[in-house]
Amino acid sequence: MTAHGSEQKQALLAAIATCQQPWQPQPQEADRILQAIATLEAVNPTPAPTTATDLLEGDWKLLFTTSLELLGIDRLPLLALGEIWQCLRTSDRRVVNLAEVQSLLGTGLVSVAATFEIVSDRRLEVSFQRLVLGLERFLGYRDVATWVDRLGQDQRIWTGIDFPIQPGNRRGWIELTYLDQDLRINRGNEGSVFVLQRPTTGGAQ
Repeated sequence: MTAHGSEQKQALLAAIATCQQPWQPQPQEADRILQAIATLEAVNPTPAPTTATDLLEGDWKLLFTTSLELLGIDRLPLLALGEIWQCLRTSDRRVVNLAEVQSLLGTGLVSVAATFEIVSDRRLEVSFQRLVLGLERFLGYRDVATWVDRLGQDQRIWTGIDFPIQPGNRRGWIELTYLDQDLRINRGNEGSVFVLQRPTTGGAQ
């Protein structure tokens, strides 16, 4: 990455970090972040990100999104979003989205397992397969990587709600507009943008 690109990356991270409520930014905060996203996308160092499997692989923590589906959870009474992750397993083309949800009953987990196909240098077509949700203490949830491996075993999880996603709701796509060793920007088929960061130390917990 050029020095100029590095400065633009730090500007985006700084804009996100200054939000007092990352899932509910003020309009001026959101505008500043969206402008920083567009500026960084213009200097994407990986022109064919879907082929860069060594960069794609891993557990990515969501820093910012405009997804109304996700942000709607944070606006429900007595519920608050915690950490959100998107985990890619390129060897068998799996992706798992998972979100922690804080409630009066404790910390819940909402996870969606899917498969993906590479359809262009920048686009992945996603087929959602399965939704699993429940309280972490009943699910036996310990950490992100272990949970993703467990979902990959395709065994039904009886201590939570586990059901297949209907075919009519399965398809979607993501466009990879920026990718480096620890930052990724996606744009989705519903017009949402996602900024994700791969932790460099400590791993996903």
